[in-house]
Amino acid sequence: MLRDILQGLSQIVTNVGAMTLFFVRVIMQVPRALLRPGLIVYQVHNAGALSLVIIMTCGLFVGMVLGLQGYDLLARFGSESALGSGAALALLKELGPVITSLLFAGRAGTALASEIGLMKATDQLVAMEIMAVDPFRRVVAPRFIGGVIALPLLTMIFIAIGIFGVQLIGVQQLGVEQGTFWSQMRGSVKLHDVWEGVIKGCVFGIACSLVAVYEGYTAEPTAEGVGRATTRTVVISAVLTLILDYMITAVML
Repeated sequence: MLRDILQGLSQIVTNVGAMTLFFVRVIMQVPRALLRPGLIVYQVHNAGALSLVIIMTCGLFVGMVLGLQGYDLLARFGSESALGSGAALALLKELGPVITSLLFAGRAGTALASEIGLMKATDQLVAMEIMAVDPFRRVVAPRFIGGVIALPLLTMIFIAIGIFGVQLIGVQQLGVEQGTFWSQMRGSVKLHDVWEGVIKGCVFGIACSLVAVYEGYTAEPTAEGVGRATTRTVVISAVLTLILDYMITAVML
């Protein structure tokens, strides 16, 4: 059992080191990849615009549930007027970045990993190297940059739709006074809270995009290998998102 534990720890350290070297290699190719903005725009569309439907739908219903649960909790203390400020802070600081990152990993992250993995399985990456085309500059870096740009934007959209959902339930259905709802929100939400959500969105974008392109690029060139890489992308991205969320929250508090 001790041998298995040590082997597991050794494998984790090896994977972390390999991913770090992979990240450095991608960062070195980012300036060259930016010289071809058409690829970046396409990947932002692929990772961001195609995820808008699920992000907006989930944001609306998360906001509506938050409105119902928040009103029920605050009504027990006679503080229904604080529904707007509590919901806005929850969406800005935690729910918005975290849920968007998890949805991004499940939709865009798996797409990136499977796409790159399939290119490797069909020897397209090898063909690029034979033609003196760097796969990191042509394939990996644009997809990484597209994910890094798309996730913070999706986070802001999720938060905006979520606040609309809270307002829809709290003001329109449960009868919270509209002026109080918005004035409490404006009075309690500070610029620091907004920046916390933005920073988390950017950090989660880097983490989820890196995991997706790494797993796709290092996947075994078989159908089973691509499937495992796609599964690892979702699992690792979700765990990494929650760990980074705690670390950023602890630092910013």
